[in-house]
Amino acid sequence: MKTVPPPLDKPTAPTFRLPPLTCDCHVHVYGPTNRFPFAPERPYTSQDAPVERLEALHRLLGVERVVVVQATVHGLDNSAMLDAVARDAQRRRGVALLPPGTPIAELERLHRAGVRGVRFNFVRHLGGAPDLSAVQSLAQAIAPLGWHLQLHLDAQDLLSYRAFLDTLPVPFVIDHMGRTLVEDGPEQPALAQLLELLKNPRAWVKLSGPERISACLSRGSFPYADVLPHAQRLMAAAPDRVVWGTDWPHPNVREMPDDGWLVDLLPHYGGPQALHQLLVDNPTRLYWYD
Repeated sequence: MKTVPPPLDKPTAPTFRLPPLTCDCHVHVYGPTNRFPFAPERPYTSQDAPVERLEALHRLLGVERVVVVQATVHGLDNSAMLDAVARDAQRRRGVALLPPGTPIAELERLHRAGVRGVRFNFVRHLGGAPDLSAVQSLAQAIAPLGWHLQLHLDAQDLLSYRAFLDTLPVPFVIDHMGRTLVEDGPEQPALAQLLELLKNPRAWVKLSGPERISACLSRGSFPYADVLPHAQRLMAAAPDRVVWGTDWPHPNVREMPDDGWLVDLLPHYGGPQALHQLLVDNPTRLYWYD
């Protein structure tokens, strides 16, 4: 089984000051495994990355709200995610991994616990696409709660599943800028499809994972600078349907990023009003609507 490296012990303090109520809309917690064991069928393994380390990171970065996304290492047991959310129920929300046919009573219980979405992994290294009828069925079930779907896709999946995405009855969030690699160029079909998809008023995109799509990685004095045109085009296409996240503790990345660098990218994405939408207003609409 593949072992992924841990996040940096001492990330850099960012120079950019985040606005009040900034939300990190994509983090995971791992363990601690003596309380929350990893799933035996997990596609990778890691060291513990518990909520206490996440809280220390957010104090350093100036993040006040967070969305904890169920980690693949924990499978369908959402206990670690729910525990992290419960520690500050006013400022935290969760996104769950759920099996097909989850009863309405369980969805309502998770809603009371702070869950506001369900994630589906389509990427090949995490097992490939789920059954589309199950995705559609669960989307129908969560619609009355106001939840959304969060979709982790490979870039080529944006082409393969476009027609399906347009049938979804609830908002859906595309993770990590659609994993559209910078090296494939600004006119690549996947990025064009993602920009076209954002004409759908239910489509959102997460400006996370620049280290996943950068061609230059952290070389030079300005890490991930080549990602800026991607992010700027996505923000311009749907300024009211973009959110941001660090993706801490950064599973399955090509290099481990410094979270302070990720914050310092933000003022290059847009001006103060656009950043307030990205970091505060849009997350409030998506996760704190009730």
